[in-house]
Amino acid sequence: MPDFQRTKQGKFRNFFLNNKFVIAMLVLFIIGLNILVYSRVSFIFTPIVVIVKTVILPIILTGIVYYLTVPIVNYLEKKRVKRVYSIIALYLVIIGLLTILIVSVIPVLKEQTLSLINNSTEYFDQGVEMVQSITGSNIVNQLQQSGNFDLNQVLNELQTRGTSLLNNFFSNLTSFVGAVTEVVISIVTVPFILFYLLKDGKKLPAYILKLLPVRFRSQTFEVMSEMNHQISSYIRGQIIVSFVIGILLYIGYLIIGLEYAPVLAVIAAFTSVVPYLGPAIAITPAIIIAIVTSPFMLLKLVIVWTIVQLVEGKLITPQIMGRNIRVHPITIIFVILTAGNLFGVVGVILAVPGYAILKVIVTHTFHWFKKRSHLYEEKTK
Repeated sequence: MPDFQRTKQGKFRNFFLNNKFVIAMLVLFIIGLNILVYSRVSFIFTPIVVIVKTVILPIILTGIVYYLTVPIVNYLEKKRVKRVYSIIALYLVIIGLLTILIVSVIPVLKEQTLSLINNSTEYFDQGVEMVQSITGSNIVNQLQQSGNFDLNQVLNELQTRGTSLLNNFFSNLTSFVGAVTEVVISIVTVPFILFYLLKDGKKLPAYILKLLPVRFRSQTFEVMSEMNHQISSYIRGQIIVSFVIGILLYIGYLIIGLEYAPVLAVIAAFTSVVPYLGPAIAITPAIIIAIVTSPFMLLKLVIVWTIVQLVEGKLITPQIMGRNIRVHPITIIFVILTAGNLFGVVGVILAVPGYAILKVIVTHTFHWFKKRSHLYEEKTK
């Protein structure tokens, strides 16, 4: 090859391929082109979307239960217990625990939840009276005068909207029943899918790798292993941490004598599945009840909550979660908010593990690109 051609190729390579800005713009252009093509022919993927929507909920539920139960089955298998027998024994234990929960715990939670809902109006009125006694004035009248706030108008508007929502509810009853039926069917199918996943789950990675070219198998196996580690660590750790938080708060609420301790502890346990934002949501009903009860009860609640958060942050989470998902807290908050706006409650719950999976894929893809393109090789002296 002549020297001038090599010089031109060198200039082209330095300007385009070694220019990070040009590479980034090229990647964005390709992504935008794919989005444009997809928007034009999206009807082709409609059957795929329907299939994904049908199977996604059972897969998510089964995956959560699988990562919680597979360590027990693996442990029993190491103790020379056949895997099928381990799974059957595990199912019997789960059925027993669910029976105890339905018989002894659910009625108590139901009674307290209904009582809390029935007394919510009374708590609101007591809160307004307490604020008025502290400020020494009628805060409702002040709001009406300062902001053209008419309480009667607001109540009438709420009544009108409530009637409209009720009519819409009856008109959309068919879709509501369909959604409930879909959820019930998904829950019913979980034990069957879980059984075969626990029994033959170890064979699944090898089966997937056989579908790929040989040169991509080692890299894909590494990505799958890291993704599995990230998901399993997060699901097990977060659920165990949430359960422990619920137990600690229940004990603390009982000690200080806070009303509706079981319901508030269950709310805290469920909302703690969402990092950082969950505890802020969980403490809100407890604060309202404590304020209505007495200022001293509010102080005791703050002490209990602070102690539980310190124990969780300094002892429980580092021991259970470790540092498997190395994501900055601010990043997690933004990811949760974005996923919530895009996908609702499911997005909030799955935001962090989804981000962890995406991070693994992007990281390995970038390393593979660096290795293949030789554009980011370190210069040797």
